[in-house]
Amino acid sequence: MKRITWLSALDAPDWFPPLEQALEEPAGLLAAGGDLSSARLVAAYGRGIFPWYSPGQPVLWWSPDPRAVLFPQEFHCSRSLKRTLRGGKFSVSDDRDFEAVIDGCAAPRAASPGTWITSDMRAAYVELHRIGRAHSIEVWRGSELAGGLYGVRLGEVFFGESMFSRERDASKVALAHLASTCARNNVVVIDCQLPSRHLTSLGVRSIPRRQFASLLREHAYAPIRAP
Repeated sequence: MKRITWLSALDAPDWFPPLEQALEEPAGLLAAGGDLSSARLVAAYGRGIFPWYSPGQPVLWWSPDPRAVLFPQEFHCSRSLKRTLRGGKFSVSDDRDFEAVIDGCAAPRAASPGTWITSDMRAAYVELHRIGRAHSIEVWRGSELAGGLYGVRLGEVFFGESMFSRERDASKVALAHLASTCARNNVVVIDCQLPSRHLTSLGVRSIPRRQFASLLREHAYAPIRAP
């Protein structure tokens, strides 16, 4: 029987158990404990592991199988989204207001009044942004933030964390911009973590965890190539 691994604050930040030790129920849970230091987060992402937990819980580390990914060239831009992009309703920026984006992602939603983006989680990703590891895309309607997304980039991989929308199609515009930017800048895969009907409609598909881990070994620590 598999058992969850507990991480200690004394453990090296780059130590995690093998992905194959992840539980089947709850699916993909690999470890608990440790901290959200930048060194541990970067090490986790590079191995295909991400933190996800609720307030009051210890830090929980996950590596689901299969893994939801978007290959930038496979992004599906529907006719209605193409009209939105051409219409000039929104403008898009990169890394203009990371904290506003993460706060937008953390805000309560009708279908999910709670949030997994705790104050500690927020602080950890703001620090990753400060050191150039985490990035945001902002979608604006005039001077108002209408939507956006944020995530972590390692080498030629972008790890999407969360996105939000205050207006129809704003988060889709953000993802379209991300896919286009990644295609131009030699990012080979966008990690979407878990599948959903919404993501599938945009071109996201699931691949085996071992295939995802292989992609990371090849691309997560590759030198960033000029576009």
